[in-house]
Amino acid sequence: MKACLTSRELIESLSFLRSQNDSVGFVPTMGALHRGHLSLIEIARKSCTCVVASIFVNPKQFGPDEDFATYPRTVKEDLAVLEEAGVDFVFLPSASDLYPEGFQTGVSNQKMSRVLCGQYRDGHFDGVLTVVAKLFGIVKPQEAFFGKKDYQQYLLIRRMVEDLSMGVKVMGCPIIREEDGLAMSSRNRRLSDTGRIEATAISKALTLVRDSFHSGENRKKELLAIFHQALAETSSITIQYCEIRDAVYLEDIEDTITQPSVMAVAVFLEGVRLIDNVELGASSE
Repeated sequence: MKACLTSRELIESLSFLRSQNDSVGFVPTMGALHRGHLSLIEIARKSCTCVVASIFVNPKQFGPDEDFATYPRTVKEDLAVLEEAGVDFVFLPSASDLYPEGFQTGVSNQKMSRVLCGQYRDGHFDGVLTVVAKLFGIVKPQEAFFGKKDYQQYLLIRRMVEDLSMGVKVMGCPIIREEDGLAMSSRNRRLSDTGRIEATAISKALTLVRDSFHSGENRKKELLAIFHQALAETSSITIQYCEIRDAVYLEDIEDTITQPSVMAVAVFLEGVRLIDNVELGASSE
C-alpha cells in the first residue's frame, strides 16, 4: 500500500494504472475506521483492480457548533487497517492541499439537501458535495462506494454525479451493524458503556417499523407512531427528526406508502448525534 500526502503525488501514482486500463475503485472516509468501512473496501476489491481510500476530516462539512475538533482521529491505526484490507493507495491530504489559498468554488444541491439532516446542519451537504467532487477530480475513479447509513449523503452524491455528468458509478452499500443491531459509526466510540447499550433502542425501533411494514402496515402516521412509542422507553435519547420519504428523491410521503421509501432518523444520546434508517419496500438501487 502506498500512502500519498498530496494531490499531485496521488495523481502521478495513479497515472501508470490508467495507462494499463486498470479500473479504480474509491472509498472516501474521515478515518476512525470500523467494519462498515471495511465492507466498502471488500466490495470495491471485488469490483475493481485498484482500490484507493482517503482519510480526511473535512472542515467544510462541520458547522461552528459541531464536533469537528473532537471527531475521532486515529490515522496510525487506520493505516494498518487499510493495509490489512488490501487497499492499494491511501490519500491523506491536508486541508491546504484540497482547499488552497484562493479556493472559492463549491457544489450545492438546491432541493434534496434541504430536508432531513439538511434542516439542522446548514451548509453541511455543500461541504460534503464539494469535497467529494474535489476528490473525484483527483482520483478519477470508475466506481465509488458509500454506506447507506448516511442515506441522504449517498443519494445526494449520486444526484451530483448524474447532474454534473461526472462519469462515476456511485455504489450504495448495506448498513453494517454490531451484533446487537447498532449501526456502526465512528461516533459510537464517544458513547459511555451505558450509552452504548441504550443506543441499541434506535435499531430495535426501526426493526419494529420494518416488521410492521412487511406485515401490511403502510400508513405513514402509524409507522411513525411505532418508532416514537418504541423510543419513548429510553428517556436518555432525544429525537431530532424521524421522517419517511421516498427512497430516490427524498420527497415527502403524504399518507400511504406506495413507492420505495426510507424511514430516516437522527437522535442525540449523551451529546452524540447518531443517524440510522430502514428502507421500506424495494431498494433505491
